[in-house]
Amino acid sequence: MIDHKKHTTMTNIILCGGSGTRLWPISRTLMPKQFVKLFNGYSLFQLTVERNSHFCDKQYIVSNAEQYFLAVDQLNALENASFLLEPMGRNTAPAIALACLDLDPEEIVLVTPSDHLIKDQKRYEDVVQQATQEAKENNLVTFGITPSYPETGYGYIEANGLDVLSFKEKPDIKTAQHYLEAGNYYWNSGMFCFKAGVFLEELQHYAPEIYEASQHAYDTADKNDMVRILHESMASIPEDSIDYAVMEQSQKVKVIPSDIAWSDLGSFDALYDELPKDTNGNTKNSNLLTIDSKNNLILSDKTVATIGLEDLIIVDTDDALLISKKGESQKVKEIVSQLKRDTSHLHYIHTTAHRPWGSYTVLEDTPGYKIKRIVVKPGKRLSLQKHFHRSEHWIVVSGTAMVTVGETSNLVRPNESTYIKMGEIHRLENPGKINLVLIEAQVGEYTGEDDIIRINDDFKRL
Repeated sequence: MIDHKKHTTMTNIILCGGSGTRLWPISRTLMPKQFVKLFNGYSLFQLTVERNSHFCDKQYIVSNAEQYFLAVDQLNALENASFLLEPMGRNTAPAIALACLDLDPEEIVLVTPSDHLIKDQKRYEDVVQQATQEAKENNLVTFGITPSYPETGYGYIEANGLDVLSFKEKPDIKTAQHYLEAGNYYWNSGMFCFKAGVFLEELQHYAPEIYEASQHAYDTADKNDMVRILHESMASIPEDSIDYAVMEQSQKVKVIPSDIAWSDLGSFDALYDELPKDTNGNTKNSNLLTIDSKNNLILSDKTVATIGLEDLIIVDTDDALLISKKGESQKVKEIVSQLKRDTSHLHYIHTTAHRPWGSYTVLEDTPGYKIKRIVVKPGKRLSLQKHFHRSEHWIVVSGTAMVTVGETSNLVRPNESTYIKMGEIHRLENPGKINLVLIEAQVGEYTGEDDIIRINDDFKRL
């Protein structure tokens, strides 16, 4: 049964599950593009929350466990956010269904990805208002972006006024040119507006397997502090997008033409178009030195000098460097696929990894030992844990550490250290009011992150 909760004007369902492989190496599985702060110190996720908070009373965020902590860190003091955690991705139809099952059937929801950029806020609010009126009439509303050029990387929506005639797959360039000239085709934005109950009714009618499996997953979920879907329940849900499962079959679909300065930032070429540039067309960067170079996208925290370069994409991180011709950056996802085949960790994590208790940065990783810089937030602690293949030596740089080894707990202060033998149960905690910073030296035959046996964890990561 659906839990009937107090009705609010509109809920923004924010889909946070994407891994952002097309913006590798700045985007990784554990730090996808929606959380990278690319726009004046703000992330796309933060801009999404801010943009929709003007007319949505509540944010309902669908995420996985790793990205949940990133989202919480970036929400600041926002009080009206709820979370649903998926143990694995099953595409957008199940994600939206699970969120809608947790809402009043009459609740109007605005479903948005977390990684889109919309620059015309006034026009955006106008089209959302139009969509809301259509949703009140029990329609399923999608937002069709008015195309400005023949894009081959998006699906299209064919329309007659507000009525959707058909959904089109990503076209070749000739077909995309035809769509542009016809005037009644729109880019498929992946944003939707409808009553939660109307969507569930249509899902039950057109994709009953997804509906029933989603209902079972919701009914068996842990709902103590948020909705946490069990792994086995999530795995049983058929994987499908909202477009295939519902929108392409329903007779209740409307489209709102939307000229809102929208981009899904699906490539570095798209990102280049949105970033500020200098007089030579290079993306602005205080570390950049150029001679006879123009129209380049260059992202790096290091000093970069270019001579005689044009129309290139250069993305430099601590552990990877990408160089591409502009116009070819869609192929980055093929690089990521190659990294996965080579069992590299470079697609998965940066040298700095964010955790619910803080972060760690790998300073050196060599067979036999690994050195990290660990930052623990005030009042946070790591899991009670042990390792089978490594010993650890901790040196406190700043702050004060509470170190538990076995049954004994001791305070360790700056310039003091402690040692944890292989196999000993231990825990690190920051009891202070400032960040705890320490250097960790791991020594052993294997220093992988999966050599952690958690015995107790504040963040339910057992």
